[in-house]
Amino acid sequence: MLEKMADFNQEKVIEEFEATTKAAERVQIDTLKKILEENGSAEYLQNLGLNGRTDPESFKNCVPLVTHKELEPYIRRIADGDSSPILTGKPITTISLSSGTTQGKPKFVPFNDELMDSTMQIYRTSFAFRNKEFPLGNGKSLQFVYSSKQFKTKGGLPAGTATTNLFRNSQFKMSMKAIKSQPCSPDEVIFGPDFPQSLYCHLLCGLIFRDEVEFIFSTFAHSIMHAFKTFELVWEELCTDIREGVLSSRVTDPSVRTAVSKLLKPNPELADLISNKCSGLSNWYRLVPELFPNAKYIYGIMTGSMEPYLKKLRHYAGELPLLSADYGASEGWIGANVNPKLPPELATFAILPNIGFFEFIPLRENIEDQEPNFLCMEPKPVGLTEVKIGEDYEIIVTNFAGLYRYRLGDVVRVMGFHNSTPELKFVCRSNLLLNINIDKTTEKDLQLAVEEAGKVLGEEKVEVVDFTSHVESSTEPGHYVVFLEISGEASEEVLKECCNCLDRSFLDAGYVSSRKVKAIGALELRVVRRGTFQKILYHYLGLGGAVSQFKTPRCVGPTNNLVLQILCGNVVKSYFSVAF
Repeated sequence: MLEKMADFNQEKVIEEFEATTKAAERVQIDTLKKILEENGSAEYLQNLGLNGRTDPESFKNCVPLVTHKELEPYIRRIADGDSSPILTGKPITTISLSSGTTQGKPKFVPFNDELMDSTMQIYRTSFAFRNKEFPLGNGKSLQFVYSSKQFKTKGGLPAGTATTNLFRNSQFKMSMKAIKSQPCSPDEVIFGPDFPQSLYCHLLCGLIFRDEVEFIFSTFAHSIMHAFKTFELVWEELCTDIREGVLSSRVTDPSVRTAVSKLLKPNPELADLISNKCSGLSNWYRLVPELFPNAKYIYGIMTGSMEPYLKKLRHYAGELPLLSADYGASEGWIGANVNPKLPPELATFAILPNIGFFEFIPLRENIEDQEPNFLCMEPKPVGLTEVKIGEDYEIIVTNFAGLYRYRLGDVVRVMGFHNSTPELKFVCRSNLLLNINIDKTTEKDLQLAVEEAGKVLGEEKVEVVDFTSHVESSTEPGHYVVFLEISGEASEEVLKECCNCLDRSFLDAGYVSSRKVKAIGALELRVVRRGTFQKILYHYLGLGGAVSQFKTPRCVGPTNNLVLQILCGNVVKSYFSVAF
């Protein structure tokens, strides 16, 4: 399949997708059969008594639902050098690391050529639909992408973040060229050892090629927003570099310096143009189209925990469309965005039925007319084509890299069907709950509460920069803590009202009733000093994480002690709600 990328045929890709999704049920059966035939010799499957059977019913009867915790001993053996068929028929040759922002430490996940194939299939599918709506020429893309270092596991396997394994794959660059995704920056910048230096050089390279930039990309919306916030601080220095043709002394890495210096020649006209553009902007509104007049869109993952950054991103983008990238995780890909004109808040992802076998656990709220279940047994998973529009599900993945009936931990809503494959909207992480009593507060609930509180702050022209939460259980009763970083000074009255607003905006029935009877204590708002969430970003980079994979943890649990220390050490004001 990778060879096909070199000769990209948009119409053919769309035709293949249409054919596959029309026969989604049959393709799912065939895909499961292929996965089990390729990996039938694996110890994990051998021990479950499938005995060569590859049909969905036998598979579901023999193979249990699992989380990463159950598979971790097997993955650890692979990482430690055991090359026998443990989870897959062929040996796993690379390990991917999850971002680690949820639990405080990254998970090891198997990565192989088949996962690389499905990645490229997702990319080319979404590009085909995107390019149909927003056709690109032969220009460049300003890509804020960063590769962290790979390291060797105890058994000698290369390990790195999922994005790092992708960027370092020998076929990846050829594939990106085929789908018109040529970055402005040289490889040395992408693989540079220092994030601030790489970011500065990405901005500089983008300005050098400003007329050729056709779209702006990063894995996550947060990285794009962070890049342009940084631009506000360094634009004059960038103009000096362009005017004089000499790279700033802030870039000290020799390989990065050499590569970028080759692109840099004295260009006072360009420097003056950029300087005049920046000076003429009102509070940086429409920064992106002013800097890059031929850009057609901004592209990256913009759903879920990225949604809070969309307001700021739209401020920079002006009328330029924001397009949400595809749906996946470190464990593998799920679906492609084949409706690119939808705004990120409404983005849906069509599952590719041939990249894995998918099941869906109905969430209890969906289930009507069910018998009272005193054992609280979990509902039975349903298949890809059996889901219902408007219902919420937890997604279960079986892939070609040794994950079988794996609970991804995501809650999705079925918004419709593309032919017979479902189009999903990401709702939240199933395990990111604030929970003290009978309350069940999701990441989405938190996001909505912070949005309401943001409206109160907006009265004083102050914005929420970033936020997270924590359950404080050292007091009796326990209570929610919301950490906010804000863009300026707000009055005591506004911050107190902001705290009350947060408390009132958690609408979960269990939370409201628990607050009323004092089973949950008053919500606490802790305002942190500017730059606190940047310190959290640098903390993760220090652990070997990649900026391309960074997501602000929306709930900081007890296992995430170091992040909690950073937050608590930077609190400047604290308020308790009097809303109940």
